[in-house]
Amino acid sequence: MNDFHHIEAFLEMLSAERGAAVNTIDAYRRDLTDFSASITKSGTSVIEVTPDDIRHYLGKLSDQGLAASSTARKLSAVRQFFRFLYVEGTRSDNPATVIDRPRLSRPLPKTLSVDDVEQLLKHSRMLVEKATPARKLAALRLNCLVEITYATGLRVSELVGLPVTAATSDDRFLFVRGKGGRERLVPLSQPAKQAMHAYLRELNVKMAGRAGDQAWLFPSRGRSGHLTRQRFGQELKQLGLQAGIDPHHLSPHVMRHAFASHLVAYGADLRSVQQMLGHADISTTQIYTHVLDERLKQLVHDHHPLSG
Repeated sequence: MNDFHHIEAFLEMLSAERGAAVNTIDAYRRDLTDFSASITKSGTSVIEVTPDDIRHYLGKLSDQGLAASSTARKLSAVRQFFRFLYVEGTRSDNPATVIDRPRLSRPLPKTLSVDDVEQLLKHSRMLVEKATPARKLAALRLNCLVEITYATGLRVSELVGLPVTAATSDDRFLFVRGKGGRERLVPLSQPAKQAMHAYLRELNVKMAGRAGDQAWLFPSRGRSGHLTRQRFGQELKQLGLQAGIDPHHLSPHVMRHAFASHLVAYGADLRSVQQMLGHADISTTQIYTHVLDERLKQLVHDHHPLSG
């Protein structure tokens, strides 16, 4: 059998045993055909390939400027292909097991400028000022959500799932139960406290006389009993449009990144930011060091006598 037939046998297995979709099969076929064409030029075949042959192939991809993510995808196809040949007894070894996966650069988080956030907060406050009595609670809720998000960097699931007790026990902090059941206290800014108090006053007026205790800070009639992440995301994008911010660049998670990025940019240490974000490992928080890198570059550009 030549390389083509070995590849087709592998693809048939993917289809029959794993139920792979047509697009998936086509992607594997392209990647493996490309690999086969490369090693054929070197005078070898898939039956004779060594780990060095695979490394040479990956090196050529890198020389061609292929992104690390695309190289990793091609290597994944090659690995699965050789695992198939080994399991089928076509080869007595798997030359791809010793090949390291290309190191992927971690993408920088999307964030907002301080001016963007100021515009967002300005417009959320304006909505409260202009709201009719019928829309007052909704406007106060959105303002409260935006203020708290930027003041605390809470995950959106943590924010919408806050119990009402989190806001009434001590207004200096929010008590948050995050991922893995880990608990933390997050300080509240003065604007966030004011927005929360205004919202709670209106909420208590609206809820007066209703049966049962109110469990959630942001109650809803939905199945969960509280505002959904999706609904807050929709309201935030609508607010962004009014503030002149591209809604495609705005989400509750982007607000969380803005909180962390701005803290680091203005001198907060990573350990403190880690604690407030609720990261279990500081390596997750270290992605915000890109803010420090940019600040240092600007510092040198602005003040070094020979930078121009």
